[in-house]
Amino acid sequence: MTNLTSPKQTSELLRSHGIRLQKRLGQNFLCDRNILNRIVSAAHLTPQTRVLEVGAGAGALTIALAEAASTVTSVEIDTLLEPLLREVTADYSNIQFVFQDFMRLDLDALFDTAFGTETGVFVANIPYYITTPIIEKLVAYKHRWSRAVLLVQQEVAQRLVAAPGSEHCGSFSLFAQYHTKVEIVCTVPPTVFLPPPDVTSTVIALEPILPGAIAVCNEKRFFYLIRAAFGQRRKTLLNALLRAPASFDLGFGMDSRREAEALLAKAGIDGNRRGETLSLEEYGRLADAYEE
Repeated sequence: MTNLTSPKQTSELLRSHGIRLQKRLGQNFLCDRNILNRIVSAAHLTPQTRVLEVGAGAGALTIALAEAASTVTSVEIDTLLEPLLREVTADYSNIQFVFQDFMRLDLDALFDTAFGTETGVFVANIPYYITTPIIEKLVAYKHRWSRAVLLVQQEVAQRLVAAPGSEHCGSFSLFAQYHTKVEIVCTVPPTVFLPPPDVTSTVIALEPILPGAIAVCNEKRFFYLIRAAFGQRRKTLLNALLRAPASFDLGFGMDSRREAEALLAKAGIDGNRRGETLSLEEYGRLADAYEE
């Protein structure tokens, strides 16, 4: 039987099935027992846990999950991998595959298939170019899962845990931290992948926060304000709010400086600060002051 933690044997398996890895799909297959164990451990699996995996690859992570969980539903976009995956998982009756694009699936139906009426665990070794859209989709369905473990680019992980005022902090940092508790699990070097990517990777774990990390009157307005503040990072918070896109519907124009100043004063925030220095709590105060 092929050792899927061996790059050489995995490469030979792919070659025997006439499969060439496609760069456009971001195919970098994890071939390292230690990192697989770290991912499984971070997922907090029990024999009753149901898992939804995105990105089966050659099946190494799929099998590792199946050995620790009740069931694994694995989504794989590359239909050319189906014969290979059926072969390497033939002895595992608790694995089912969905050979489709996760980004195009009906996620209500997918979560029903994977978890039934319960919550489950989401695990993914995802192409780096769609990491942000996948996290956004996960957040939209955070009531359907109890934990998510993702293998992402190190730069993305740094953004997700970045503190206000740090160089990596952005609007996506606050979005993720409002909706989830983010934990760095371990760093993953390029050498454990087939083929090795050009960047270092990181395993992260997310736990959903319901409804959110802080209480706000209007969540949509809250994120409008955050995006407006980060949309023009070099400007002061006051000027960034005044020049926010009309689609944010903040109600400020070039003649509304006094209104913006009054709003900031009501929230107890200095308008001369940069938007990236504000905490979630401060943005919450600002959003609630706007609603009032």
